[in-house]
Amino acid sequence: MMVTLPPDYRPSEDEEFMNVQQVEYFRQKLLRWRADLLREADGTLASLSEGGIHEADITDRASVETDRALELRTRDRARKLIAKIDQALERIEAGTYGYCEETGDPIGLRRLEARPIATLSIEAQERHERMERVHRDD
Repeated sequence: MMVTLPPDYRPSEDEEFMNVQQVEYFRQKLLRWRADLLREADGTLASLSEGGIHEADITDRASVETDRALELRTRDRARKLIAKIDQALERIEAGTYGYCEETGDPIGLRRLEARPIATLSIEAQERHERMERVHRDD
């Protein structure tokens, strides 16, 4: 089913949660984010493959190595984010997007706007973080 969103559409609290327009809005948001990450990753790959390290100066070489390590870390983060975006898109297909994996409650628009890949409601997320802290202190 094709849904066309008005250009200025913003999900709001006074419409039904995860109605077809909201779902489409988040689907497009996730796809745009994914495309941006892939574009950035391509740029990183291009700059990584451009060069063996030709810098003769040892400090230049060290700084190039540092940049390269940072780029690889950034790429790794992007890869993990893309995987989470793909999972969110799968939840959209399955009709479970926007609902907490733990409680089944709506995650909420403000949280989804800020973090479209969220799988937990704020309450469930805070519970998880509390549990992690408790176990880390052991």
